[in-house]
Amino acid sequence: MTGPIRKAIVAGSWYPDIPDILRDDVSRYMEKASVPEIPDKPVAIISPHAGYMFSGGVAGYAYKAVSDYKYKTVVVISPSHRAYFPFVSVWKSGGFETPLGIIEVDEGLCGRLIASSEIFKDDQRAHANEHALEIQLPFLQSALGRFSLCPLIMGRQDFSLCEDLARALMEQIPNPEEVLIVASSDLSHFHSSKKAEVMDTAVARHIEEFDIDGLSRDLEQGESEACGGGPILTALLYARALSRTTTKVLSYAHSGHITGDNTSVVGYLSAAVY
Repeated sequence: MTGPIRKAIVAGSWYPDIPDILRDDVSRYMEKASVPEIPDKPVAIISPHAGYMFSGGVAGYAYKAVSDYKYKTVVVISPSHRAYFPFVSVWKSGGFETPLGIIEVDEGLCGRLIASSEIFKDDQRAHANEHALEIQLPFLQSALGRFSLCPLIMGRQDFSLCEDLARALMEQIPNPEEVLIVASSDLSHFHSSKKAEVMDTAVARHIEEFDIDGLSRDLEQGESEACGGGPILTALLYARALSRTTTKVLSYAHSGHITGDNTSVVGYLSAAVY
């Protein structure tokens, strides 16, 4: 492996930085998850990206759903929380480090994406301080073992970019059965638990019904919220292109369930697409 190594930036704060503790925590989240039978190998999952004490239990459901399968490459699609840029940022070589080791970047897929469209840029700056992609990696390492990574951060999340990104993935992934898409997203932010549950239930319903247009409309009009709405829509569009249009929402919770403070909460959901 050659190229730069992206170091973990939220280990020790958002999740443990001691390997044995981290491994035990992630294993416990997955062991506690009760996942219904999923008849086909998932092509995509949706997973939250808060600190593990808040959303780790919900994420455990998504990763348990894929833990019996092998994937050659995982494409993690993340929103950008700290910077706006009008493209999809790709870390095209090297690797990503967590306390559980280094994940090698799939240079072939990343290179093909960059060459295929102007929506992709080889720009590491967007990855420097972004937690939403990193937070998925220890779960992936625990659930899947060895795989290569295609790390993507969406600087904008309008529907047209989601369509272009899904199309590019479809065109540049030669063997979809060997690839898992991970859409990194939390749901509503800083509403009362009562309002959050109404908004988040609408997102869950659209996902379960594979209602891409309805989800896009609600997000655009502010009827619902998902900070990774673009990654979710992209995952669904990609799955639809593969005629994989069955979804299952696996778990939902909000931060009030953990803290006891229901005046201002953040929503978390996990789902599988197969």
